[in-house]
Amino acid sequence: MNWTAIAAIYRFEMARFFRTLLQSFLSPVLSTSLYFVVFGAAIGSRIDQVEGVPYGAFIVPGLIMLSVMTQAISNASFGIYFPKFIGTIYELLSAPINFLEIVLGYVGAAATKALFIGVVILITASLFVDLTIAHPFAMVLFLLLTCLSFALLGFIIGIWARNFEQLQLVPLLVVTPLVFLGGSFYSITMLPPIWQKITLFNPVVYLISGFRWSFFGTADVPVGLSLLAIGGFTALCLVVIGLIFKTGWRIRS
Repeated sequence: MNWTAIAAIYRFEMARFFRTLLQSFLSPVLSTSLYFVVFGAAIGSRIDQVEGVPYGAFIVPGLIMLSVMTQAISNASFGIYFPKFIGTIYELLSAPINFLEIVLGYVGAAATKALFIGVVILITASLFVDLTIAHPFAMVLFLLLTCLSFALLGFIIGIWARNFEQLQLVPLLVVTPLVFLGGSFYSITMLPPIWQKITLFNPVVYLISGFRWSFFGTADVPVGLSLLAIGGFTALCLVVIGLIFKTGWRIRS
């Protein structure tokens, strides 16, 4: 394993992040505050508790998941697309490093950025509501796996995209709606029975449910199933990326 190459890619990507650190810090703080004003104050005044948890605290895991998923995808997709756009990806492909080392560098940086955003949102949310984390180790595990898996998805999107508009296509039209419909700001037990069954086909439900369990000890689906879902998704993304580098799909063309 060429750790020097991985560290070089990682440092390069993180340097871009630190150049806009103020923007990266203020954006999640302002958006989190806005969500609490809209959902916590407006809707929270009508919904006292959900599954025994105050509504303001109940939405925190979903809010973190929404931001972490979109940030991980955005950072990873742009990180690999930009070298394609300016043509420097060929220098990367001709270097004595394998695809796993390239992925570790780009995906590791994107996951780190998403993790930073998640921590900032968690700290900001704690200023609005009283938060207690029932299972801290599980919370960290779910957060790390989510950052990693969606950074891998973003890496795939960055290779697939042919222009900057396509980079935003999947996050805006697929991921964000799935998060909102996946129980981010409500429990799926509040839905009619038929919609509860339909919602179970949404993979994001399992991530949010497991993450919320780590906070409050309540879940819409079994925690083991949540871990299996995110583990399977991560493995699937790794297989797809391996096939992309093996075939050169949209890299060498």
